Amino acid sequence: MNTDLEEQEDELLALQSIFDSEEFVRDESKSAGEIRVSVELPADFNVVLKEGDSLRQYEISFLPPLLLTFDLPQDYPSSSPPSFTLTCSWLTHPQLHALGVQLTDLYQATRGAVVLFSWVQFLREDALKFLDIHSVLELPSDEHNTELCDQDKDSATLSEPNNIEHTPTSEPTDDQHCDVSDPCEPHLPGSSSQVQENPSTSDGISTDSQGACALDSHQQTQTRDSSPNKHQTSDLSITPSQALMSQILLYNAAQKQKLFTTTLFDCGVCFMSWLGSECVQLFQCGHIFCKPCLGKFCKVQIKEGNVRGVTCPEADCGGSPTPAQVRSLVGEELFSRYDRLLLQSTLDHMADVTYCPRNSCGSAVIVDTSSTAAMCSVCNFAFCVKCKKTYHGAQDCHTMKTEKEDIIPQRGYASLPQSKEGLKAVWDDYSSASKERKRILERRYGRDVMQGTLTMWLSDDWITDNCKHCPHCFCKIQKISGCNVMTCTRCHQLFCWACLTRLEKYGSDHFQSSDCVHYPLDFAYRA
Repeated sequence: MNTDLEEQEDELLALQSIFDSEEFVRDESKSAGEIRVSVELPADFNVVLKEGDSLRQYEISFLPPLLLTFDLPQDYPSSSPPSFTLTCSWLTHPQLHALGVQLTDLYQATRGAVVLFSWVQFLREDALKFLDIHSVLELPSDEHNTELCDQDKDSATLSEPNNIEHTPTSEPTDDQHCDVSDPCEPHLPGSSSQVQENPSTSDGISTDSQGACALDSHQQTQTRDSSPNKHQTSDLSITPSQALMSQILLYNAAQKQKLFTTTLFDCGVCFMSWLGSECVQLFQCGHIFCKPCLGKFCKVQIKEGNVRGVTCPEADCGGSPTPAQVRSLVGEELFSRYDRLLLQSTLDHMADVTYCPRNSCGSAVIVDTSSTAAMCSVCNFAFCVKCKKTYHGAQDCHTMKTEKEDIIPQRGYASLPQSKEGLKAVWDDYSSASKERKRILERRYGRDVMQGTLTMWLSDDWITDNCKHCPHCFCKIQKISGCNVMTCTRCHQLFCWACLTRLEKYGSDHFQSSDCVHYPLDFAYRA
């Protein structure tokens, strides 16, 4: 007997040295404890849930651990195997039953030797192969769960009390009940009402914090109500199978993040090695950078107003950090600027958005592309989308400009010519005239008109004659030289200068499929 106790103590001490506190918990009051066993998954492992005609499939790297709760009898390992409970949220009762039988067989094959570590190794490395699960784990549907629960409930009323004494030939009974969505924190055997050493109890279950089904090969205890309709009225309005899938995905994400934070990565900017806890991984492209480098990069772009430049620093990469990542990197003050400028930039790139031309307003206005009229919803100013002046109906913007130039002369002065050519002739005469000639023109038309109003009118006319509107943001653009592929300096839209057609890329086939030419004749001569 003393030899058995010594071997038990040595085995428990060995387990404490091998596993960390999250994996192994010992009950110091007796030879008992629990071990969480993380099953090793092959590459490209998928979890599948079928719900009627729909199929949900997710690739995962981690499954919630199996919980092996054990109690060592006094004559273990020489005569009796450990009394144990095997708990898992994503395995069915038949699968847990098969694993329980296999654990008992492993002890029988090594009778007289400690077996807990061998059990853990089997569950970790060979459990999936033993259950014929290779690359896909199909979760039981809710219909299957309901049928199983009904069958277990019926069998529980006819079952005999289970013997709590373990014998080498004993096998787990089939009086288990499955409830995959009723969470309950696991406890050590004998330390809670979840496992009662009462020979008269039957049809027992044990559930872990992930809503697990439990198989007790030696003790069966009914611990909570498990009506199949219990979860149909939950506040979350999700089925037990959906809840189980959600738990698996959340656990997988948490374990991947835990692995990331403890792994060393080389920053793509400074090329130094950093722990994942000091790094940021961009979700779109997967590139990893240290927080100081990526933070400085984002801060420079935001301070310069180039919010479109807050992207992955990797060359030719289209990824970008999420708003939450930007906030954590640059702080609240710069993030507010980033958020505001990003909204502004987004509006600038929308073809159906312009801005109220009033300096005191400047609000974004959604326009109807089939009309040139727009009205600001903030100040109710109606304006023309093309010329940004007060709306002038169906009249052409240029005609409206000349008609508004029904120049009312100042009192005692002559009227300026109404035509554009006449106005230009007067200005040419004035700008090249002698001082005496200028005084004569100023006495005729008025000094304010010659020095201010006339130049303003001519400037507006020059802009109208020499500039075109960007087909995307309607910004006025002047073409000085070069080919007919233009880039708007405001919204960066590529377009053809000749016909104002939007171009997707510089090497567009627009010039092969239309009458427009890539290089104008005057440009070819200069070249």
